[in-house]
Amino acid sequence: MDIAQIWFILVAFFFVGYFVLDGFDFGVGMALPLIGKDDTDRRVMINTIGPVWDLNETWVIVAGAVLFAAFPEWYASLFSGFYLPLLLILLALIARGVSFEYRHQRKHRQWAQNFDRMIIIGSVLPAFLWGVAFANVVRGVPMDENHNVVGSLFDLLNPYALLGGVTLTLLCLVHGAIFIALKTDGQIRIRARRLVLQAAVPTVIAAAWFLLWTIWLHTGYAPDALQAAGSDRAPGVGLVWVILTAAAAAVCLLAAVALTWRGKEGTAFTAMAATIGLAVVTLFLSLFPNVLPSTTGVGGLTIANASSSDYTLGVMLWVAIIMTPLVIGYQGWTYWVFRRRLTRDHIPAAETAEAA
Repeated sequence: MDIAQIWFILVAFFFVGYFVLDGFDFGVGMALPLIGKDDTDRRVMINTIGPVWDLNETWVIVAGAVLFAAFPEWYASLFSGFYLPLLLILLALIARGVSFEYRHQRKHRQWAQNFDRMIIIGSVLPAFLWGVAFANVVRGVPMDENHNVVGSLFDLLNPYALLGGVTLTLLCLVHGAIFIALKTDGQIRIRARRLVLQAAVPTVIAAAWFLLWTIWLHTGYAPDALQAAGSDRAPGVGLVWVILTAAAAAVCLLAAVALTWRGKEGTAFTAMAATIGLAVVTLFLSLFPNVLPSTTGVGGLTIANASSSDYTLGVMLWVAIIMTPLVIGYQGWTYWVFRRRLTRDHIPAAETAEAA
C-alpha cells in the first residue's frame, strides 16, 4: 500500500465520520414535524443536538480540505462537475445553521415555525443530494480527456443516483429518530421509537435495493454497468469485500431496529452508526482504486493520477496523525458532558407560555 492509498482511506474515514455524526443531525431535523407535537417538543428535539451539531458539521469541512490537499484533481473535477448540487447543499446547511441560532431569539409562534421549516429543508435536502452525489461518484460520470465533467444536471439524476439519495435520506431519518429516543424521555421518546419502527420497512427495502445495485454494478453485469460501456475504470477490489461490507451494513440496520423495539436505544444507536459507516465503506470499496470513473472511456481519475506528490502526502500524514486523535478526543468529551436525557421539564414554562 503506497501513501496515496493511505490518503484514500483517510478520505473515506472523514466522510464516514461526517455521515455518521451529521447524519443523526439531519434525522432530528427531518423528524421535527413527525415527532414534535408543539413548540416545546420541537425545542427539546433541537436541544438534543444543540451542543454538538456544529462539531458534527465540521467533519465535512475537514473531508473537503483533505480532498483538496491530497487529491487536487479529484477535488477540481468533483466540485466543478457537481457544482449545482454542492451549492444547494451549502445553502441548505447555512439555512439550517442560521435557524438553530435565531429560532429562539423571538418568543413568537410564527417566527419559530418559519425557522422550523428551514431546519426541515436544511436537513432533507443535503441528505438527499449527498446520496445522489456519492452514487454518481461510484457509478461514474461523463468526462473528457482533461478530466472535466461534461454531463448536465439531468445526467446526475439517473435512477441509481436517485435511489442513493432516497436511501441516505431514510437512513438519516432512522438514525435521528434513534438519537432522539436515546436523548429524551417521556412521550417524545415513545414517539421517536414508534417512528423508527414505522420507517424501518421502507428504509430496509431502499437500503437493500441500493446495496444490491451497487454490488451488481461492481460485477460488470448490470445493464448500465460501466465496464460494459467501455468506461475508463481501473479494476477494483475483489467483489467479496464489497459483498461482506454490504451484508454487514444490512445486519446492523436490522439489529438497530430490533434493539429500538426492545428499548435499548444506546446499543441501537451504535448499530445504526455502524450501518451508515459500513454503507459508506461499501461505496468506497466499490470505487477503489478509482476516485471518479468516466463513462466516456477517457478522463477517468484514479488514486494514482489524481493525488498530490508523495512529499506533500507525507507531510500531511504527520499532521493527520497528530491532530486527528485530538479532534476525536475533544468531540468525545463533548458528547460525554452533554450525555443527560432531556424532557419537556427542561424547557422553562414562562418561555413556553410566551411562545404560545
